[in-house]
Amino acid sequence: MTIDRHPPVTDWATDFDHTDPVWVNNPFPIWDELRETCPVAHSNRYGGTWLPVTHEHVSAIAYDTEHFTSRAVVVSEARPGPNDLPAPIGVAPPITSDPPFHAMARRLMLPAFAPKKIEALEPFTRDLCNELLDALQGKDVVDAAVDYAQHIPLRVIAKMLGFPAADADYFRHIIHLILEEGINIAEEDDIRLLEGQSIDAYFDAQIADHVANPRDDLTSFLLEAELDGNKLMHEHVRGTMLLILVAGIDTTWSAIGSSLWHLANNPADRQRLANEPELMPFAVEEMLRAYAPVTMARMVAKDVEIGGCPMKVDDWVLLPFPAANRDPEFFDRADEVVIDREENRHAAFGLGIHRCLGSNLARMELRVAVEEWVKRYPDFELADPSAVTWAAGQVRGPRSIPVRLPA
Repeated sequence: MTIDRHPPVTDWATDFDHTDPVWVNNPFPIWDELRETCPVAHSNRYGGTWLPVTHEHVSAIAYDTEHFTSRAVVVSEARPGPNDLPAPIGVAPPITSDPPFHAMARRLMLPAFAPKKIEALEPFTRDLCNELLDALQGKDVVDAAVDYAQHIPLRVIAKMLGFPAADADYFRHIIHLILEEGINIAEEDDIRLLEGQSIDAYFDAQIADHVANPRDDLTSFLLEAELDGNKLMHEHVRGTMLLILVAGIDTTWSAIGSSLWHLANNPADRQRLANEPELMPFAVEEMLRAYAPVTMARMVAKDVEIGGCPMKVDDWVLLPFPAANRDPEFFDRADEVVIDREENRHAAFGLGIHRCLGSNLARMELRVAVEEWVKRYPDFELADPSAVTWAAGQVRGPRSIPVRLPA
């Protein structure tokens, strides 16, 4: 089972595929060309999918909850079936919830991701980064993704949820299945059902353990939470835990990895950050803009026309926030990474009602990870640019970044 089940793309305007190796390795020229020639592309793949690439169109769809539903947010061969939780709740609330339920489900989670809560996690995150960097001492070539970036959000999210850190490999498996392999698994395939049951069983076991042994973590918070005076449905708790695990890990390790990849490629930026640490907050925002990892999806709920294109009920719509962030109509020097950019209204965390709940957490992890790496290694470079690999699917980030460290 591989993610490149489909034939190669020959026309990005009429037959695009976000898992095509050309897109995966370098999507920026594709978006640039489409903006000039076909700002809302279409493909018959995955049963019919639309792709807007301008900030205007991406924003319009993201804010339109009447014509677009969030019941499914990952484009795949399988649209939501009759056994899935119906709208407005969805399978991973609040990201798969529609109004009016969405507002209640989101409001419920706000205290868990408030600035003071995230600030309290910073010492743990910084200690973790230094522990990982200590393990790299004395090595000539290391993998900045595998040996560093991937571990940070895994451990932070496990701590937040109260899950065993030893289960990190299983978390990676869940993420890979849902965001990469799951794209090409048809609904009727037994593997999808079996894997889904296994994942549900894992979360059920964590819930049972927290019911028996309550503690101060996000899982116990969800089990104690109420909506309209009622405890959350079991499926709501499990779905939100899944969302936090998947959305909180791959997106952030991708952002960290992309930032380190950029610095390995750009010694001037690297040295500026090392010499001018006060630029770090601006650099973090610019890395998020330039290398935004997340492309979200919607389904058409009511027939609508966007950019002159007639979108029909149940069509998929990809929302490439990274493409919106590179739109020259919205950003000055959109194709450049300007680490001291002061005005930066980027869409890395999404737009509209589903703007990322965990943005404070992701910013903190990215800032701390880059700060500690640059402190330890102000000078490093790619050991083999051809060996860098990128994830396929709706979360784009480097999966492998071999870098050479100074002696």
